[in-house]
Amino acid sequence: MPDQHRTATIPSAAPTRAVAVRAVTSQRRPQERAVRRREALLDAAVDLLGDGGFAAVTHRAVARRAGLPLAATSYYFTSRDQLLAEAFALLVERELAGMRASVDRLADRTPPAIAETLTGVYASDRLRQLGLWELYLQAGRDPALQAIARAWTDGCDDIVAAVLERAGYPCGPGEVRFVAGLLSGLWVEDVVEARPDSRQRAREAVARALTALGPPAKVGP
Repeated sequence: MPDQHRTATIPSAAPTRAVAVRAVTSQRRPQERAVRRREALLDAAVDLLGDGGFAAVTHRAVARRAGLPLAATSYYFTSRDQLLAEAFALLVERELAGMRASVDRLADRTPPAIAETLTGVYASDRLRQLGLWELYLQAGRDPALQAIARAWTDGCDDIVAAVLERAGYPCGPGEVRFVAGLLSGLWVEDVVEARPDSRQRAREAVARALTALGPPAKVGP
Protein backbone atom coordinates (compact mmCIF):
# COMPACT_ATOMS: atom_id res chain seq x y z
CA MET A 1 0.00 0.00 0.00
CA PRO A 2 1.52 3.38 -0.96
CA ASP A 3 2.71 5.59 1.81
CA GLN A 4 0.04 8.31 2.00
CA HIS A 5 2.35 10.50 4.08
CA ARG A 6 5.11 10.59 1.48
CA THR A 7 6.26 14.14 0.74
CA ALA A 8 5.30 15.30 -2.75
CA THR A 9 8.13 16.11 -5.12
CA ILE A 10 8.62 19.86 -5.49
CA PRO A 11 9.32 20.82 -9.11
CA SER A 12 12.43 22.79 -9.88
CA ALA A 13 12.14 26.57 -9.75
CA ALA A 14 14.37 26.98 -12.82
CA PRO A 15 11.54 26.88 -15.39
CA THR A 16 9.62 29.47 -13.37
CA ARG A 17 12.65 31.78 -13.37
CA ALA A 18 13.09 31.30 -17.11
CA VAL A 19 9.49 32.29 -17.73
CA ALA A 20 9.91 35.37 -15.54
CA VAL A 21 13.06 36.43 -17.41
CA ARG A 22 11.31 36.01 -20.75
CA ALA A 23 8.36 38.07 -19.51
CA VAL A 24 10.58 40.91 -18.32
CA THR A 25 12.56 40.85 -21.57
CA SER A 26 9.43 40.92 -23.68
CA GLN A 27 8.18 43.94 -21.69
CA ARG A 28 11.51 45.75 -21.98
CA ARG A 29 11.69 45.50 -25.78
CA PRO A 30 8.49 47.46 -26.46
CA GLN A 31 9.55 50.04 -23.85
CA GLU A 32 12.94 50.49 -25.51
CA ARG A 33 11.25 50.73 -28.90
CA ALA A 34 8.86 53.37 -27.56
CA VAL A 35 11.76 55.40 -26.17
CA ARG A 36 13.59 55.24 -29.51
CA ARG A 37 10.50 56.29 -31.46
CA ARG A 38 9.81 59.19 -29.12
CA GLU A 39 13.41 60.36 -29.35
CA ALA A 40 13.26 60.11 -33.15
CA LEU A 41 10.19 62.33 -33.20
CA LEU A 42 11.84 64.92 -30.96
CA ASP A 43 15.00 64.87 -33.07
CA ALA A 44 12.86 65.43 -36.16
CA ALA A 45 11.05 68.34 -34.47
CA VAL A 46 14.37 69.97 -33.55
CA ASP A 47 15.61 69.57 -37.13
CA LEU A 48 12.42 71.14 -38.46
CA LEU A 49 12.80 74.07 -36.08
CA GLY A 50 16.18 74.70 -37.66
CA ASP A 51 14.89 74.26 -41.21
CA GLY A 52 11.69 76.28 -41.09
CA GLY A 53 11.13 77.58 -37.59
CA PHE A 54 8.03 77.49 -35.42
CA ALA A 55 5.53 77.05 -38.27
CA ALA A 56 7.39 74.06 -39.73
CA VAL A 57 6.77 71.83 -36.73
CA THR A 58 3.51 69.99 -37.41
CA HIS A 59 2.54 66.44 -36.50
CA ARG A 60 2.61 65.42 -40.16
CA ALA A 61 5.98 67.02 -40.91
CA VAL A 62 7.57 65.56 -37.78
CA ALA A 63 6.30 62.05 -38.53
CA ARG A 64 7.54 62.30 -42.13
CA ARG A 65 10.98 63.54 -41.05
CA ALA A 66 11.26 60.76 -38.44
CA GLY A 67 10.09 58.09 -40.90
CA LEU A 68 7.23 57.07 -38.61
CA PRO A 69 3.45 56.82 -39.07
CA LEU A 70 1.47 59.99 -38.50
CA ALA A 71 -0.37 58.33 -35.61
CA ALA A 72 2.93 58.05 -33.72
CA THR A 73 3.10 61.78 -33.04
CA SER A 74 -0.34 61.96 -31.46
CA TYR A 75 0.42 58.77 -29.51
CA TYR A 76 3.55 60.17 -27.87
CA PHE A 77 2.54 63.84 -27.79
CA THR A 78 -1.02 64.77 -26.89
CA SER A 79 -0.79 68.14 -28.69
CA ARG A 80 1.42 70.22 -30.94
CA ASP A 81 2.07 72.48 -27.95
CA GLN A 82 3.56 69.58 -26.01
CA LEU A 83 5.68 68.57 -29.00
CA LEU A 84 6.98 72.12 -29.42
CA ALA A 85 7.73 72.52 -25.72
CA GLU A 86 9.73 69.31 -25.55
CA ALA A 87 11.55 70.10 -28.80
CA PHE A 88 12.39 73.57 -27.43
CA ALA A 89 13.73 72.03 -24.22
CA LEU A 90 15.87 69.55 -26.18
CA LEU A 91 17.19 72.30 -28.46
CA VAL A 92 18.13 74.45 -25.45
CA GLU A 93 19.84 71.50 -23.78
CA ARG A 94 21.90 70.74 -26.88
CA GLU A 95 22.81 74.35 -27.55
CA LEU A 96 23.99 74.93 -24.00
CA ALA A 97 26.03 71.72 -24.02
CA GLY A 98 27.75 72.77 -27.26
CA MET A 99 28.43 76.25 -25.92
CA ARG A 100 29.95 74.91 -22.69
CA ALA A 101 32.22 72.58 -24.64
CA SER A 102 33.47 75.43 -26.83
CA VAL A 103 34.66 77.57 -23.90
CA ASP A 104 36.47 74.84 -22.01
CA ARG A 105 39.88 76.07 -23.13
CA LEU A 106 40.70 79.73 -22.76
CA ALA A 107 44.31 80.55 -23.60
CA ASP A 108 44.26 84.34 -24.06
CA ARG A 109 42.61 86.65 -21.49
CA THR A 110 42.73 89.95 -23.37
CA PRO A 111 39.39 91.66 -24.16
CA PRO A 112 39.63 90.97 -27.93
CA ALA A 113 40.37 87.29 -27.30
CA ILE A 114 37.56 86.90 -24.78
CA ALA A 115 35.22 88.73 -27.16
CA GLU A 116 36.24 86.35 -29.94
CA THR A 117 35.51 83.37 -27.70
CA LEU A 118 32.11 84.62 -26.55
CA THR A 119 30.87 85.79 -29.94
CA GLY A 120 32.12 82.56 -31.48
CA VAL A 121 30.11 80.57 -28.95
CA TYR A 122 26.97 82.52 -29.70
CA ALA A 123 27.44 82.47 -33.47
CA SER A 124 26.61 78.93 -34.54
CA ASP A 125 24.14 77.52 -37.05
CA ARG A 126 21.96 80.47 -38.13
CA LEU A 127 18.82 78.55 -39.12
CA ARG A 128 18.84 76.56 -35.89
CA GLN A 129 19.29 79.77 -33.95
CA LEU A 130 16.33 81.33 -35.73
CA GLY A 131 14.17 78.42 -34.59
CA LEU A 132 15.44 78.75 -31.04
CA TRP A 133 14.81 82.49 -30.83
CA GLU A 134 11.36 82.11 -32.42
CA LEU A 135 10.37 79.78 -29.60
CA TYR A 136 12.02 82.07 -27.06
CA LEU A 137 9.82 84.94 -28.23
CA GLN A 138 6.78 82.66 -28.36
CA ALA A 139 7.36 81.99 -24.65
CA GLY A 140 6.19 85.55 -24.04
CA ARG A 141 2.72 84.42 -25.15
CA ASP A 142 2.85 80.83 -23.92
CA PRO A 143 3.42 80.24 -20.18
CA ALA A 144 4.24 76.59 -20.87
CA LEU A 145 7.42 77.71 -22.65
CA GLN A 146 8.54 80.32 -20.13
CA ALA A 147 10.40 77.92 -17.83
CA ILE A 148 12.39 76.65 -20.82
CA ALA A 149 13.14 80.21 -21.94
CA ARG A 150 14.40 81.03 -18.45
CA ALA A 151 16.57 77.91 -18.45
CA TRP A 152 18.09 79.15 -21.70
CA THR A 153 18.87 82.58 -20.24
CA ASP A 154 20.22 81.12 -17.01
CA GLY A 155 22.40 78.68 -18.93
CA CYS A 156 23.83 81.47 -21.09
CA ASP A 157 24.52 83.53 -17.97
CA ASP A 158 26.36 80.59 -16.40
CA ILE A 159 28.55 80.25 -19.49
CA VAL A 160 29.40 83.96 -19.51
CA ALA A 161 30.11 83.85 -15.77
CA ALA A 162 32.48 80.90 -16.25
CA VAL A 163 34.38 82.69 -19.03
CA LEU A 164 34.68 85.93 -17.04
CA GLU A 165 35.81 84.11 -13.91
CA ARG A 166 38.37 82.05 -15.79
CA ALA A 167 39.76 85.20 -17.38
CA GLY A 168 39.90 87.08 -14.07
CA TYR A 169 37.21 89.63 -14.84
CA PRO A 170 34.55 90.65 -12.30
CA CYS A 171 31.78 88.07 -12.56
CA GLY A 172 29.06 89.14 -10.16
CA PRO A 173 25.40 89.04 -11.25
CA GLY A 174 25.53 92.62 -12.53
CA GLU A 175 28.63 92.09 -14.65
CA VAL A 176 27.34 88.78 -16.02
CA ARG A 177 23.96 90.28 -16.99
CA PHE A 178 25.72 93.24 -18.60
CA VAL A 179 27.83 91.03 -20.87
CA ALA A 180 25.24 88.30 -21.44
CA GLY A 181 22.50 90.81 -22.22
CA LEU A 182 24.74 92.56 -24.73
CA LEU A 183 25.60 89.24 -26.35
CA SER A 184 21.96 88.19 -26.58
CA GLY A 185 20.99 91.45 -28.28
CA LEU A 186 23.87 91.15 -30.73
CA TRP A 187 23.01 87.50 -31.31
CA VAL A 188 19.37 88.23 -32.22
CA GLU A 189 20.48 91.08 -34.46
CA ASP A 190 22.89 88.75 -36.25
CA VAL A 191 20.46 85.89 -36.89
CA VAL A 192 17.67 88.24 -38.01
CA GLU A 193 19.60 90.74 -40.12
CA ALA A 194 22.52 88.57 -41.31
CA ARG A 195 24.74 91.56 -42.00
CA PRO A 196 28.14 90.67 -43.49
CA ASP A 197 30.02 92.57 -40.78
CA SER A 198 27.81 91.65 -37.81
CA ARG A 199 30.34 89.29 -36.24
CA GLN A 200 33.10 91.88 -36.35
CA ARG A 201 30.81 94.54 -34.89
CA ALA A 202 29.78 92.11 -32.14
CA ARG A 203 33.40 91.35 -31.25
CA GLU A 204 34.22 95.03 -31.01
CA ALA A 205 31.18 95.76 -28.82
CA VAL A 206 31.92 92.89 -26.44
CA ALA A 207 35.61 93.86 -26.21
CA ARG A 208 34.57 97.42 -25.23
CA ALA A 209 32.20 95.99 -22.60
CA LEU A 210 35.00 93.87 -21.13
CA THR A 211 37.30 96.88 -21.01
CA ALA A 212 34.58 98.75 -19.13
CA LEU A 213 34.57 96.03 -16.48
CA GLY A 214 38.13 96.95 -15.61
CA PRO A 215 41.44 95.12 -16.01
CA PRO A 216 41.28 91.42 -15.23
CA ALA A 217 42.78 90.16 -12.02
CA LYS A 218 45.77 87.89 -12.15
CA VAL A 219 44.69 84.25 -12.27
CA GLY A 220 46.60 81.03 -12.30
CA PRO A 221 47.72 79.38 -15.56
